[in-house]
Amino acid sequence: MTDAATLPPAMDEDTLNQLIDVVRKFVNERLIPLEAQVAEEDKIPEDVVQEMRDMGLFGLTIPQQYGGIGLNTFEECRVVMELGRTSPAFRSIIGTNNGIGSQGLVMDGTEEQKAFYLPKFASGEIIGSFALTEPDAGSDAGSLTTRAVRDGDDFVLNGTKRYITNAPSAQLFTVFARTDPDTAGAKGVSAFLVDADTPGITLGAPNTKMGQKGAHVCDVMFDDCRVPADRLLGGPDKLNKGFQSAMKTLDRGRIHISALSVGCADRLIDLCLGYGKERKQFGQPIAEFQLLQGMIADCKAESYAAQCMVLDAAKRRDAGEAVNTLASCCKLFATEMVGRVADRAVQFHGGAGYMEEYAVARFYKDVRLFRIYEGTSQIQQSIIARNMLRDFDG
Repeated sequence: MTDAATLPPAMDEDTLNQLIDVVRKFVNERLIPLEAQVAEEDKIPEDVVQEMRDMGLFGLTIPQQYGGIGLNTFEECRVVMELGRTSPAFRSIIGTNNGIGSQGLVMDGTEEQKAFYLPKFASGEIIGSFALTEPDAGSDAGSLTTRAVRDGDDFVLNGTKRYITNAPSAQLFTVFARTDPDTAGAKGVSAFLVDADTPGITLGAPNTKMGQKGAHVCDVMFDDCRVPADRLLGGPDKLNKGFQSAMKTLDRGRIHISALSVGCADRLIDLCLGYGKERKQFGQPIAEFQLLQGMIADCKAESYAAQCMVLDAAKRRDAGEAVNTLASCCKLFATEMVGRVADRAVQFHGGAGYMEEYAVARFYKDVRLFRIYEGTSQIQQSIIARNMLRDFDG
């Protein structure tokens, strides 16, 4: 069971709908018109980032007592589905502050750590980054080799983290390092809150990615990086328990990515409908051809199924249920679903779908990452099967 005392109260329906309307208008009027520019320049304009700060988007899930809006999981998913209707890079810049970059702190941080960092997350003053993956530790996160050795009042970190989202612009890293070298696997790992300007941190060159232009990723190297012991996430009681914090964080993060996938799928369906009514072949709009209608009907049915899954899992999490299996079900189905929708959308557009000037081509590449980060589809399958076998009592 989730600790129900830590869950924020539900926002009243009118207020939530007002927030969704504001986000929808922002997406339609500000973000969608900038998609091509962001893809070309590989950068989100700073004035747009400031608008996101002003709207409170960096603090959607940060508790209200720390300056955030304090959305619960269900409310977060409703908002993220709106953000999913535009290029994922826009969501990515605020995503770590609301998700894996902050939720470990929200759930397991000491009161001093929360009071110091969370208001900065909520305002967008700082951007957080989740440093777990390594060159030889991805799906097998328990095999990480970054070390943190106690030295007086500090821990000394050494190691390399790979493909770290928002690392080039982050001011705070949540870094996972092995504090018990004699314990293999996930045990013996701790999480640290590390300021990006700490001596001993070096950033690699930004990676050139297949898609998601405007969202930046790079390696982060730690070379005798001294971190005060009070930056151990959760304090001394959480020594060697960082992996548990990571997994709790990822449960909510996987539901978040699933909601994002639904939003992207709905945008792709709208693009097909618009193109299908305008584009004519054989003397009629292509949307009138039954084979093409079948494609968009399949897209809608699968998107709706994913939406129902996501909102159900979100409600269950907010009610205090353990949702590890359901979060993985959502992540598996929704991210695979949007991949199929994107593929059909390119096919629906014909030759135009292969041209960068059309949004479907960009989305086709952008959504491919959803099946990889925060646990690949194969890892989700493993989690689901493992949990079912563990819980089966027949």
